[in-house]
Amino acid sequence: MIHVLAVITAKPGLRNTILESFRANVPAVLAEDGCIEYGAATDAEGALAIQTKYGADTFVVIEKWRDMNALKAHAAAPHMAAYAAKTREHIASRFIHVLSPA
Repeated sequence: MIHVLAVITAKPGLRNTILESFRANVPAVLAEDGCIEYGAATDAEGALAIQTKYGADTFVVIEKWRDMNALKAHAAAPHMAAYAAKTREHIASRFIHVLSPA
């Protein structure tokens, strides 16, 4: 299994704009062969004191894929290219972490 954590920071005030496009794309991603989990998360309110917040402009995409080939196919999918084109100008930074179970 492959895990992906994508930390996306929007330009100030544009996180919800990106999330609208993200949510519209989720059904296509979940339908991909090898997709186990794909969703966005933001800072939890009222969490533990040890929490390090990402902040109001950032969200994390949490993904699980059957294998690396499924992830590579996902990255090349036309709906992902369309999503990237739609959101590119709204993104301040993006860090993608591709992980294997330890």
